[in-house]
Amino acid sequence: MPNALEGEIRRMIAADGPMPVARYMALCLGHERHGYYMTRDPFGGPGDFITAPEISQMFGEMIGLWVAQTWADMGAPQAFALIEPGPGRGTLMADMLAAMKVLPGCVEAARIHLVEISPALRSLQRKALGEGVTWHATMGDALDAAQGMPAIVVANEFFDALPVHQLVCVAGEWRERLVGLDDAGKLAFVADPRPSPLATLIPEALRMAEDGAIFEISPASLAAIAEVAGHVAAHGGAGLFIDYGHVQPGHGDTFQAVRQHKYADPLADPGMADLTAHVDFAALAAAAADRGAAIDGPTTQGRFLSQLGIGVRAGLLARNAPQKADDIRAALARLTDAGQMGELFKVLGIRHPELPPRPGFS
Repeated sequence: MPNALEGEIRRMIAADGPMPVARYMALCLGHERHGYYMTRDPFGGPGDFITAPEISQMFGEMIGLWVAQTWADMGAPQAFALIEPGPGRGTLMADMLAAMKVLPGCVEAARIHLVEISPALRSLQRKALGEGVTWHATMGDALDAAQGMPAIVVANEFFDALPVHQLVCVAGEWRERLVGLDDAGKLAFVADPRPSPLATLIPEALRMAEDGAIFEISPASLAAIAEVAGHVAAHGGAGLFIDYGHVQPGHGDTFQAVRQHKYADPLADPGMADLTAHVDFAALAAAAADRGAAIDGPTTQGRFLSQLGIGVRAGLLARNAPQKADDIRAALARLTDAGQMGELFKVLGIRHPELPPRPGFS
């Protein structure tokens, strides 16, 4: 028996034909009544996955120090927009603000803007952060609200949840991969019979491929980082983007579902699992550079956090709370070790061209 969202998607396909993977992904995550993010708190042990800010306060503290140093290097403006898209429970922002107090005046200058579509998560963010926060539905809305002031944008595991188009190579042509219905009426992947205009976005070196090869493109991600880069280039500031993905583009199917901390079938129980795809950091960097921003990285999360001093912070926390030393060391390893999040997650920085390279990218 299909759930409510699956029934709605089946009716859409029956009426209009198969839909792009990007459309399916957007419905599963953001449908106003049945979307995954609209109805639940997906984070932590009882949820479906754990993000870096939920692993340890050290992650948010390092990012907060990065923000504070960036603010100082910008000339310590009296007001700047501190924007976080996809802020989860508000844990990262809360830890960032605590660390930003190291520089007097930094927190007071920050005008906090969160980009969040989920009513459930907005409620949790309000509890974590209190007053003085403004919420927006889109990145563009948040940047418009900044009203021309400098902006520092921090996004952790944001781009991986933006809709991704998949192109599949069929007889030498790149066609859109779609979600349709099989002979039994169940959701199934099919290929559009027509060549896709999105194929022009595939790097030339990757356009020749074997049948069945898949290339992923996220116009939504490129548009979002281009908006940030345009604002930063025009008004000052910087951006920091942390996500799992690859430094160089390539072929591959990374569209996946996670439910109760395990991988699941992305076409099973729409709206009941988190859907993501790996981020193409080369494409993000190129889109930001096209809008006039200077680029730092990408580098690995492990290298970035280590250069910011997370090892020193872990040692201090362990000395101050020896009964928690094992947990602190385990959290440090999870965030920075190559076999865990340290290599899989990448970090990309963008900045105003007159701002010097940011810490963590040397």
